[in-house]
Amino acid sequence: MIEFEDVTKVYPDGTTAIEEISFTVEEGTTTVLVGPSGCGKTTSMKLVNRLEEPTEGTVYVDGTDNQELDKIDLRRSIGYVIQEIGLFDHLTVGENIATVPELVGWDQSRIDDRVDELLELMDLSPEYRDQYPRELSGGQRQRIGVARALAADPDILLMDEPFGALDPITRDNLQDEFLQIQERINTTILFVTHSIDEALKMGDRIAIFDVGEIVQYDTPAEILSNPKNEFVENFIGENQTFKQLSITRVREVMDEPQAHESASADVAPAADGGEYYSISPDDTLQVGLTRLLSIDHTTLPVVEGDDVVGYLTEEHVRSYFDSAGEP
Repeated sequence: MIEFEDVTKVYPDGTTAIEEISFTVEEGTTTVLVGPSGCGKTTSMKLVNRLEEPTEGTVYVDGTDNQELDKIDLRRSIGYVIQEIGLFDHLTVGENIATVPELVGWDQSRIDDRVDELLELMDLSPEYRDQYPRELSGGQRQRIGVARALAADPDILLMDEPFGALDPITRDNLQDEFLQIQERINTTILFVTHSIDEALKMGDRIAIFDVGEIVQYDTPAEILSNPKNEFVENFIGENQTFKQLSITRVREVMDEPQAHESASADVAPAADGGEYYSISPDDTLQVGLTRLLSIDHTTLPVVEGDDVVGYLTEEHVRSYFDSAGEP
């Protein structure tokens, strides 16, 4: 768990980066810090691993004031991913991933196993181990950056605009992959972005920063349905209900299989068209709407593994908009 208690950061030139901010990141969750440039979100994140030091207040890591912890040990125990990735060009992928485990004294067999495990987790084949960063695409390098940050199995992962330099399609794919990875690793994550759409997609909770202060700290759903003030409303932008499609999972609105067993609904064939004609229960309603609009059927089977676990219909989407107040 990470806790900020009345934390203020003032730089030597008198600039106040943040002032008396307080919030808690619960264990195993992802909190996204979002706001315009210069609002203090990256400074706040760097206070956790002491790349910055507070002027006043306390940052607790697992209940301990991080000022009481050895700075080097603290940083080695926390994963850190940045937009520029920061891989060592003269080291292979495997050597890059092994950096922190070697520093903390793991034996070679354990390191080798961990590198193999993380390559698999990042959906990269074993031959990538001996390649160099310059031989990889931007998305692959970013995967290796995440793998290196996770190598020593940290309890906390800090991510500073990790997908910001990627093209929109690669960024969206990596976001989806990372959400799946997070379900498996259950790490506490502090994630910085300037994009409200990315924050809504990635966060269990979101801290929206104005200049030097947190103006709302809440779940994505609560922020969309009950923005605290005009600044938050403007930052979210228009079409707030439509944005809720990106945080609502298909499983939350789908019918159970028996609801369609004897119905004559226009169901898209799950087998004939392959994956395109079905959807996962963990896909968002935004994905579901896109698929429904792209086919000549009003109903999509919801498939998990080899089983049909439900159905998504156009009526589900209409009902969702009606309940959210859309015309």
